[in-house]
Amino acid sequence: MNEGQINPAQRVIHIRSEQAPTETQKENMNDDAMHFNESDAPELQKIRQVVQEAIILAGSATAVLLQVAEPGVAKGVDRHSNFAHRPLNRLRTSVTYIYCMTFGTPEEKKSIIELVHRAHATVKGRSYSADDPKLQLWVAATLYAVSIELYQQVFGFMDDMTAETTYKEYWILAESLRVPLGMCPLIITDHARSVAQDLLYNTKAPLQIRVVLPLVRLATVQMLPARIREAYGLKSNKLRRGAYRVIVVLTKFIYPYLPETMRTYPMRYYLGEMRQRLQKEV
Repeated sequence: MNEGQINPAQRVIHIRSEQAPTETQKENMNDDAMHFNESDAPELQKIRQVVQEAIILAGSATAVLLQVAEPGVAKGVDRHSNFAHRPLNRLRTSVTYIYCMTFGTPEEKKSIIELVHRAHATVKGRSYSADDPKLQLWVAATLYAVSIELYQQVFGFMDDMTAETTYKEYWILAESLRVPLGMCPLIITDHARSVAQDLLYNTKAPLQIRVVLPLVRLATVQMLPARIREAYGLKSNKLRRGAYRVIVVLTKFIYPYLPETMRTYPMRYYLGEMRQRLQKEV
C-alpha cells in the first residue's frame, strides 16, 4: 500500500450523515429496492473474488459488534435476535444475502430481497426500525469493511484500481437495501453490550461453537477499532496482539493454498440452502 493510501476497509468509518432522507425519499428508496433491476447493476467481478472466500467469515463477530455500535441496530438485534440460543442465525441470514446478491440469478435476487424486507417489517420499535435506510447503510458498511480487511490481510493489499472497483461493486448490496449515503454516529449502548455478551461469551451455544469462541474473541477484539473495543469493555494486551499476529501470518501462508473447493464451501452451502428455501416458497 502506498504511503498515505486509505485502506478500503477504513473508508466507511469516515462516512457521516449530511442530511437525513425525507419520508418521500424513503418511500422512493423502498420502491426502488422492491423493484431491483438486474440490468441496472454493474457486472460483478472483483467483489466475487472476495465474497467467495470462507476466510471472511472469521470476521463475523467483529462485523456484528460494529453493527450494534449503532444504537438503533443494537435495539433491533437485542430485542428481535436470539444469540444465546441461535448464535448462527444472524450469520446465516447475512451471508446468504451477500452470496445471493453476488452469485444468485436475477430471480433469486428479487426473491431474497422481498424476503428480507418482509422480515425487516416486523423489526421495529419506538426509536428504531430495521427498514431505516441509515441503519441499513451502517450494516452494509461494516460487512464490507471487515470482509475487505480480512481479504487483504491474507492475499495482500489491492492496487488502487482494484480497490475502487471492488468498492463500487459492493454497493449493489447497499442499494438493494435502500440506503442513502449517510450514517449515524456510534454509541455503545446497553443493548449493544448485551449482544456482545451473547455473541462472545455464549454458554448456551452448541459445543462445537463454544470450543472456538476463545479464538473468535481473540480475533474480534483485535479487529475492532480501539475506541469501539474500549467502549465494549473488551481488553487487548501485548500477548493477545502477538497471538493474533501469529494467526494472521499463519493464515496468510496457509489459507491461499487450500483447495478452492474448501475455501468456497460456505458460499456453496448457503446458496444451496437458500435455493431449497426458495423452492418451498413457490
